[in-house]
Amino acid sequence: MSRALRLTQLLQVLRRHRRPVAGQALADELGISLRTLYRDIETLREQGADLRGEAGVGYQLEPGDVLPPLTLPPAEIDALVLGLRWVAARTEPALAEAARDALARIAHVLPAARREALRDSGLRVGPSRTAAKVPPARLQTVREAVGTQQRLQFAYEDAQGRRTERVVWPFALGYFDEVPMLAAWCEGREDFRHFRLDRIRQVRALAECYLVPRATLLRRWQKAQGIAPDWLDRS
Repeated sequence: MSRALRLTQLLQVLRRHRRPVAGQALADELGISLRTLYRDIETLREQGADLRGEAGVGYQLEPGDVLPPLTLPPAEIDALVLGLRWVAARTEPALAEAARDALARIAHVLPAARREALRDSGLRVGPSRTAAKVPPARLQTVREAVGTQQRLQFAYEDAQGRRTERVVWPFALGYFDEVPMLAAWCEGREDFRHFRLDRIRQVRALAECYLVPRATLLRRWQKAQGIAPDWLDRS
């Protein structure tokens, strides 16, 4: 393994943890000696990574760290291209544009050979024949409310066409192939509910944010539904 790739992998391991990780645990995961790990930690710090901690305490990568030039293996390039192209093809214009910008930004900081591999990737996202039509403005309003933790008010039609008025606390938006689904705490039902975005009408974000942190609602919902946390939720 080249040193540049090893440094990149060390950063990736640190990003997966929210709490300090012991040096020996990091060395074991990377298959290197503790002495080599300490040298790599210092190299990353010299290159601008905000790495907190010390020997015997553990190490943690602070959010917003300055990264050294990216060195991504082919499989990670494929994952990035496919994921961002899916977002660009299947979401509303604002998020699609952000995906294209992110892909261009990543390409800009890759070494020339890796940049060509990213741009010339043969992975494509095909059209969806079953996707329900959801107005882009509705999708953007819901997505932004999840991010800002704002209460949402809307009319909701069930499968029989019956309409009810809802005020909810949106905390997760699932982009399924058939239709996006909103997971939220419903004030009227006093419970978690799931809403198809193609059945939501007259949606608007209220000025007030809900008081329970989104992360707390997400963990309670996962527990209630028996859903295991994904890799970003694990420390």
